[in-house]
Amino acid sequence: MTPETIVRQYLGKIGESTKTLFSTENFNTHVMNTYGRFPIALEAGKGCWVWDTEGKAYLDFVAGIATCTLGHANPVMMTTVSQQIQKLHHVSNLYYIPVQGELAQWLTQHSCADKVFFCNSGAEANEGAIKLARKYAHEKLNIENPMILTAHASFHGRTLATITATGQPKYHKGFSPLMPGFSYVPYNDIAAIESAIAELDKETRQVAAIMLETLQGEGGVRPGDTAYFQKIREICDDKGILLILDEVQVGMGRTGKLWGYENLGIEPDIFTSAKGLGGGIPIGAMLCKSHCDVFEPGNQASTFGGNPFACAVALAVCQTLVQENLLTNVQQRGEELRVGLNAIASKYSHLFTEVRGWGLINGLELNADAELTSIDIVKAAIDEGLLIVPAGQKVLRFVPPLIVTAAEVTEAMDALGKAIANLVK
Repeated sequence: MTPETIVRQYLGKIGESTKTLFSTENFNTHVMNTYGRFPIALEAGKGCWVWDTEGKAYLDFVAGIATCTLGHANPVMMTTVSQQIQKLHHVSNLYYIPVQGELAQWLTQHSCADKVFFCNSGAEANEGAIKLARKYAHEKLNIENPMILTAHASFHGRTLATITATGQPKYHKGFSPLMPGFSYVPYNDIAAIESAIAELDKETRQVAAIMLETLQGEGGVRPGDTAYFQKIREICDDKGILLILDEVQVGMGRTGKLWGYENLGIEPDIFTSAKGLGGGIPIGAMLCKSHCDVFEPGNQASTFGGNPFACAVALAVCQTLVQENLLTNVQQRGEELRVGLNAIASKYSHLFTEVRGWGLINGLELNADAELTSIDIVKAAIDEGLLIVPAGQKVLRFVPPLIVTAAEVTEAMDALGKAIANLVK
């Protein structure tokens, strides 16, 4: 019996056990309509696979949007969750939390950071970075009206400050007045950065920080250019500007390195993490170097941030990344995935223009004039038992768990190929 046959039999057994009654009508009656959901209801998972309430299996190349680092029902996570919930799950930051200190130590030992602030999400981590940059600007740079430069097509979160930082007007609609203190520039364009700094200086609105993603995820899976980021680092050093890097989607090994900035040969002053940090358990972190750590007691807080439960799971995820050498797997599987995507792009050259990405965050871009949208292909892939996620109207995003196997990459490409063939026949 081949390994594939064994897996298929296992999937069938799990699928049968997941069948349950589910009503979308009842769901929609009680849950606010804030998401455009695909018409499947998921309730079980194992590794890189998930099952819906009808018992159908799907190969998961979404991973909770680059979040389920170790896949679903990971044994290390299950053991940690069980042990910690029986011991202590929450006490607040009125007291020392030993495992929070252990996680902070791991993160600082495995990055350029010296200090960590824990919270619950990427948006909250980015909000903390914005607050830290503003306080630093007032106290260290004597800037009265500090500005933060961010990029067009960026995405930094859904709070009022982070959607303002997000350089996509569609996220701003309906929420004005937006937070002051932000200005936008094209991504990977150093001349635009230099021009913006000069113009704002004339208006006495000095730039205190530059906030960028090392790879734009929601903005179309667009990797940062090495020369661009290295020049920005030089500008920041020369002018005393803080460099903030949003690592929420690309951090924790997703690019084949632990942090996205390692692909660019630079170090930030501040960077943020969430998503993959807890492997699916909500946790966020804002990390910084000592020279910009200007927070004092009362400046920043989070009731749930850094509680024993979340920190224990995140620490287990971090340790497993190293112990199981998952960065090597990310690099190898990422190369295989890009080979498969390029083969599809070549076969359907009238539909696709480019494959791009790092490690296990990759995008396949449709021609601007193609009649198909990314949503069309995502829906067709669901029919073939493959979950992928759009990054805008014309880009497909592939972000499987970091434990994905070569066989699963092959199966995903086969399913995608069938989905596209069904659409164009």
